[in-house]
Order: sequence, then C-alpha cells, then structure tokens
Amino acid sequence: MLVSAAQANQQIELVGAGSKQRLGGAHRKADVSICLADLNRVLEYEPNDLTISVEAGMKWADLQSVLAAHNQMVPLDPPWFDSATVGGVIATNSCGPRRRLYGSARDAVIGMKFVTLQGAVVQSGGMVVKNVAGLDMGKLMIGSFGTLAAIASVNFKLTPIPPVSRTFALSFEALDAVMKQRDQILQGVLQPAALDLLNPQAAANLGLEGWTLLLEAVGSQRVIDRYARELSGARTIDGTIWRSVREYVPEFLHQHPQGAVVRFSTPLQGLAAAAADVPVPLVARAGNGVVYTCFPDCQSAHAWLKLAVSRGVKGVVEAVPPQSCRGEEQWPHPQNDLVVMEKIKHMLDPGNLLNAGRLYGRL
Repeated sequence: MLVSAAQANQQIELVGAGSKQRLGGAHRKADVSICLADLNRVLEYEPNDLTISVEAGMKWADLQSVLAAHNQMVPLDPPWFDSATVGGVIATNSCGPRRRLYGSARDAVIGMKFVTLQGAVVQSGGMVVKNVAGLDMGKLMIGSFGTLAAIASVNFKLTPIPPVSRTFALSFEALDAVMKQRDQILQGVLQPAALDLLNPQAAANLGLEGWTLLLEAVGSQRVIDRYARELSGARTIDGTIWRSVREYVPEFLHQHPQGAVVRFSTPLQGLAAAAADVPVPLVARAGNGVVYTCFPDCQSAHAWLKLAVSRGVKGVVEAVPPQSCRGEEQWPHPQNDLVVMEKIKHMLDPGNLLNAGRLYGRL
C-alpha cells in the first residue's frame, strides 16, 4: 500500500495509535492513511542478553509489561505512556524524566527495520548492544515524525529494574535557591535517575508549593539511605508523582483544547535565566536543560518563543491546537541542521509525500 500510494503520487499519512496528533506540524490533508497499529508482536526476546525486538505498532505499555515480568525495562518514560506505540515513541524521539541517567531513544535503540517509499526493506543495526561502527540509517528515523520511511520494527537494549527507588522533593520560595541546590546535587557523588524542576504554577497543579525540585534516587538500600542523609531539607514523597510529571503535557493538552506547548533547550547554567522569564507552567529536566512550557493559546506561545529566540534560546512550538495557528513558524531559525535534513528527505522522499509538514512545518 505504501509503494502503490507513492507511485500514484498520493499524500501519505503514517499513524500508530494517534496519541500525538497535536505534536509536530499542522496536518496536511492526506490521500492515504496507513495505520501500523496491527504490527504489535514481540519478534524476539532474549532476557539473558538484555535485548528485545518488537513490531512498531506494539503499545509502549504492553512492551513494558512484557519486560517487567523479567524485571527489565526500556527506561524512556515517554508521555502518552499508556496509548503510545513503539513506532510513535521512536518517530517522535519521546522520552521523560529518567533521560538524566539512561539517555534518550538513540541510546536505547540498537536496531531497526523500516520500509521506504520505493519498497526497500532496510535492516539497520541488529540484536547486539555493541554493533560495528558505521552509518546507522535507523538513527535517521528517530525523531523524524514519519517523514522519511515507515518504521516496521525496533530492537532495544534493556536495563534491569533497580532494586530500590525513592522520590525526594525540595521546595523553595526563590529560583536562585533551587538552582543552588540543583548544582550541589549535580556536582556530588550521587547521581539521580531523574532531576526535574517545576515552577510554582506547575508545582501547584501537582499538589506542591513554590519552586520544586523532584529527585528520583535508584540503587541499593544503602545508596537510598545516603541520599536521605545528604539531601538536607528534602522530604520523601510517593513515587507515583512521576506519572503526573511524565504526563504533564498530555494532561495539559487534554484540559486545554486551544493550548500550545513550547519545548526549548538551554545550557545548564542558563536554565535559571530561561525559567525566570516563563509566565506559564513549566516542567524542566533540570539535569539536561530540556524545558516544556504550557501556554493557553497558540498566539501567546509563538510570541514568547519569538522573544526567547531573540535571546539565544533554541526551541519549537512542539504542540499546537487541532487547527494550528496559520502563518506562524513552529520551528524558527533552524540553522544549518535543516539543510542536511532536507537533503535526506529528498533522497528518501523526493516527492514530499510522506507525513508532509509533520516536522514542525519544515519537512
């Protein structure tokens, strides 16, 4: 179906569960919609080798359930956790709070099979954690929003579930104080799995107060006990709060049909200045500088991002209302990266038929 639609010069939409329809660029009308949700099998699983291969339509929650039976996981923590498919998570390069310790999709994926518009079935990587160095075509699919090819299956390296975990919260009235605490943690011997910053608006929505630093500690009981001793002023809270943090953006978009989300990145030393200027709820990965800000409408999101870009911030309007704001750039000033991306797009999809416009309106 993919090849025949391309040969007929039809616009093609690739979908999985459809959980991320508001992410990326505005949807252009497609002539053909191809759903990959029925590709939902486990193809190969070697618990002792810490590897698994699954089809792209498998629900992410189902994958984690299979792995949990062997005390294993793929620790990406993507939003829309319960409904998202494996292919959707990888195509949008989704991850969550534990990226601080475990990395992103590019660190977890060791192999992939995808299908091009020309009908070629490309196998990239394999089922071993360390592959021979060289061009890894599968990496191009991560974060491509389905604009290059259709992901058919994905191979992951697995991580054992830690024996013990505990969540600590530290709240402050002033941003400078919370940043000072963040810096002390990052410079210390103990390295948390997750370290997230909530501004007062976001914290209040989760039942917390002030500028709040959330920390997830994992390891042996002795490691957890040391965290408790060294985190002066921290209180232990229920670890289920990480679900609310992970799903903060999806829940905001559900409650605000006209809302928009700006995602931007900043060096760690620049996080305080960037966060101070945000007038809306903010959730930041305080250990790597990725920030999510939730605006009530598209216009205010674009206006804030335009000002932030003029100050050197790199960001995109990641989520938009179903009827996107017209005439506004979701990805302002993409710099030289876009030139390379356009060449790759032309190589795999010269007719611009596949998920056109989904990469923030640029591809």
